[in-house]
Amino acid sequence: MTSSASPVLYRGMNRAELDAAYNNGAAVSDSAAWTESWRERSAQAQQKPGVLLDIPYADGERTKFDYFPAGAAKAPLFAFIHGGYWVRNSRDLFSFLATGPNAHGIDFVSIGYTLAPQARLPKIVDEIRQCLTYLTTRVDDLGYDRERIFVGGWSAGGHLTAMTCDHPAVRGALPISGVFDLEPLSLNYLNEPLQLTLEDIQTLSPLHHLRTGLPPQRLVVGGSELPELQRQSREYAAAAEKQNLDVKMRVLQGHHHYSILDELAKPDGGITSDLVKLISHASGPAR
Repeated sequence: MTSSASPVLYRGMNRAELDAAYNNGAAVSDSAAWTESWRERSAQAQQKPGVLLDIPYADGERTKFDYFPAGAAKAPLFAFIHGGYWVRNSRDLFSFLATGPNAHGIDFVSIGYTLAPQARLPKIVDEIRQCLTYLTTRVDDLGYDRERIFVGGWSAGGHLTAMTCDHPAVRGALPISGVFDLEPLSLNYLNEPLQLTLEDIQTLSPLHHLRTGLPPQRLVVGGSELPELQRQSREYAAAAEKQNLDVKMRVLQGHHHYSILDELAKPDGGITSDLVKLISHASGPAR
């Protein structure tokens, strides 16, 4: 029973329970080993021919992207946004994910952005939009297809994916283990660096911005992830279905918050397959 000293804040949870409900690192006992593995695999991926690193799209220290070409002219482009609850990690940690898309002729970009608390969430969202705009200006020299730019991301990057998929350059979106409602985060430990306001919760929660005209989205979440993350994806997909939007959700059983990314890194991975199908489904005349 929740004591009077620990009031209920959200969906029957007190502060300690709400903190735990979103603490992916604590929920996966070997999370540090996973990220170290990503670092090693990414260092190898960055050595492949044709890779271009540290391309600036704005003036910030982190507002850069890394480009991993598949080797074909006019390839579709998958722009990936990293996670870390907007406060940690960097684009170079996720270079290893290029392997899966590249094997199917899909160019890959890993996008960096300014972290909180140096930047508040509205600025971070604006930076992703700025990068997407900039990517449309580099099609001639980098060689991908302007009409087939897709955006995706993991965890906080899933939130940023859903928030920016309405960009005119984007043909489809692939949020992985995303956050779609900021309200519970405003009530737990994450709000110390994020400093979310009531306006932020309303204007920057993708759940509140589903509308006609959004491109197709394919949500993915792990069956062994924290229940709150599974609920977030489930409720976002259900709300989209009520509006007859082309948004579908898939649960990858047996995967937690970290292992799920292997399904994008592998050429035969489940998320790689979802991306290939999304590109096939969404490709066509520009919106």
